[in-house]
Amino acid sequence: MNSISVRALLVRGMLAGLVAGAFALLVAYFLGESRVDAAIALEETHSHDHGGGEELVSRTMQSTGGLATGVLVFGVAVGGIAALVFCYALGRMGRFGPRATAALIAGAALLSVYIVPFLKYPANPPAVGDPDTIGRRTALFFLMVALSVLLAVAAVILGRRLAPRLGNWNATIAAAAGYVLVIGLAYAFLPSFNEVGHDFPATLLWEFRLATLAVQITLWTTFGLVFGYLTERLLVPKPDAVTAKDGRTNRPAAVGG
Repeated sequence: MNSISVRALLVRGMLAGLVAGAFALLVAYFLGESRVDAAIALEETHSHDHGGGEELVSRTMQSTGGLATGVLVFGVAVGGIAALVFCYALGRMGRFGPRATAALIAGAALLSVYIVPFLKYPANPPAVGDPDTIGRRTALFFLMVALSVLLAVAAVILGRRLAPRLGNWNATIAAAAGYVLVIGLAYAFLPSFNEVGHDFPATLLWEFRLATLAVQITLWTTFGLVFGYLTERLLVPKPDAVTAKDGRTNRPAAVGG
């Protein structure tokens, strides 16, 4: 793949990430922010210090401009990274076209970058978690992300190497089983945190975590659909264009004179 195609795919990946970020922003605002507000109100109710310092950034700005900036920048960034992964993966994942490859990359990213780490270290709303452990919890979450991504890449490589001997289906099952096994060991040996107070509503916690999951599902699903559409338009020539280039009207372009 030449540099012009890589550049064009990178631009389309970032554009698709921006569109995906816009949809994720809507989900985050309408599903997540109300749960954040409820958690903050609960935290203030149980706080003994009602005269805390003035906020550097107002809650209104956090829930609008701050949220929009964070989600949209994240969408553009991961869109560009996913586009570069697409450039490498296209043609190396079997007989998948651009749309199918984009969908597979988006699904793999959702699983390895978010869902697998989320199941070990789920997101917590305000008022949940010990401030003294936030640094350790954050480090372990990103460790889980890195481990999940590296193991996913290793599983793909293993599946490709096993395919000639076991067949594509059996090789895929073996690679997936290896991924699940090692992730299970990581779940078992990495430390866990149970810092949810007994007085924190379980329903609010559950709704907040579902909202954060919905944001990521929306982001990656939208990205896969939009990027797949854009890459197919770029890489797959239209039938009439192929016919015109070949100089024939009744014969396919691949057929020689």
